[in-house]
Amino acid sequence: MASAATTRTAAGAARVVRPLFSRDLDEAKRRVRELYRAWYREIPNTVTSFQLDITTRQGRDKVREMFDKNKHVTDPRVIDMLVIKGKLELQETIHIWKQKTHILRYFHETETPRPTDFLSKFYSGHDP
Repeated sequence: MASAATTRTAAGAARVVRPLFSRDLDEAKRRVRELYRAWYREIPNTVTSFQLDITTRQGRDKVREMFDKNKHVTDPRVIDMLVIKGKLELQETIHIWKQKTHILRYFHETETPRPTDFLSKFYSGHDP
């Protein structure tokens, strides 16, 4: 009786997780590079079609920043999920299913918040 429970536990611990798309980390990295290239090529079209008040360089820098934010991820399943989300965002952007405000939200994340207490306002030179 005890050996059957031990066998089930050992079999459950050795269970292999099925990958989403990529078989290994190298293939997942290849998919990330393909997505990055697609975004990099799409930025000039996005800037002109949405009439954004940014340059192509600023858009490409933002794409690089968004990819660098997840640079530490090493699990192929998590990388695949991030690639899927990135492809959906790209498709929504290409087909103009987003509005201009949706695109500009990415650029407000890098702004530093305005100081709230008196000394911080004083030091930074902001008027109340």
